[in-house]
Amino acid sequence: MDIAVTGSTGLIGTRLVRTLEGDGHRVLRLVRPGSSGTHGDTATWDPARGTIDDGALEGVDAVVHLAGVGIADSRWTDAQKGRILRSRSAGTTLLADALARLQSPPAVLLSGSAIGYYGDHGDLPIDETTGPGDDFPARVCVQWESCAAPAVDAGLRVAFLRTGIVQSTDGGALAKQLPFFKLGLGGKVGSGKQWVSWISIDDEIRAIQFLLDHDVAGPVNLVAPEPVTNAEYTTTLGGVLHRPTTILPITGPRLLYGRELADSLLLTSQRVVPEVLTEAGFEFAHPELRGALEHLLG
Repeated sequence: MDIAVTGSTGLIGTRLVRTLEGDGHRVLRLVRPGSSGTHGDTATWDPARGTIDDGALEGVDAVVHLAGVGIADSRWTDAQKGRILRSRSAGTTLLADALARLQSPPAVLLSGSAIGYYGDHGDLPIDETTGPGDDFPARVCVQWESCAAPAVDAGLRVAFLRTGIVQSTDGGALAKQLPFFKLGLGGKVGSGKQWVSWISIDDEIRAIQFLLDHDVAGPVNLVAPEPVTNAEYTTTLGGVLHRPTTILPITGPRLLYGRELADSLLLTSQRVVPEVLTEAGFEFAHPELRGALEHLLG
C-alpha cells in the first residue's frame, strides 16, 4: 500500500512509519517546509498557512493523520490552548479538504483523536457510544474530529483514533515517570482511585495497521481491555521495577504544570474500553498492564 502519514516524527508516528516500511509499504511523510530529520518520500504541507501538496496525495491508498502539538508540552496558558486547538483543527481541515477534492482519493483516513474526548466519568465504563465531556481536552477532541467532515462527506472511510495513554520508553507518560520510579520516588496521586486507560506502543501500532485493513469507521478507542486505577498502575510499575512506591501530593505537579493541566493529566478518571476494536476481531498482544510493562522494561 501507499500510505501518507502526518506527525511522522512523533512518538506514534516514528514507530508507525518504521513498522509500515518494514512490512513493505511505501510511506509518504507529510512534513512542514524546512523540516529536518526526515528521510524517504516526503511532501510538504503547512497548516498554519493553509498550503498542501495535493498532487503528492493523488493515488495514495490510505492516510494516517497524527499531527498536533503535544497536549502536555507546557502550561495551559490561553496562548498554549490556542496552539493546541489550532494545530489539530487547522491541520485536519486542510487535509480533509485536500482529500475531498482529489481525483483519486484514498479509501481510508485514520484521523488522530484521544480519549480526552470523554472527560471525567468516575467509575463508569466508557465505550465509543459515550458522549463528550465539557473540559478543555474534550472540547479540543470534539472540534478535532468534526474537522474531518469533508473527507467523510466525500465518501472516504474515516476512523477516529481515540488513543489512551501510550506506554513506551521512547516518550510519553511512562518515559517521564521512569526516572522517579527507578529512584523509589514514584507514587499514586490523590486518592489513587481514578481510572487510567492505557495502551502499549506495540498494540497502538498494531491497532492502526488493523484499521487500515478492516472496514471500521467512526470513533475507535485505542486502549487496552484492562484499564487500571492510578493506585494499581503505581503498584504495578513499582513492582516491575522492584522499587517501593509512595503517595504524591498533587501540589507539586500543580506548581510545575498549572492546576488545570495537572488535574487533567493526573486526576481525571476515564475507564475506557475498546468495544469497537474488540468486536471487529482485534487481539491485543498486551491486554494487561504488568505484561506490557515487563515487555517494555524487561
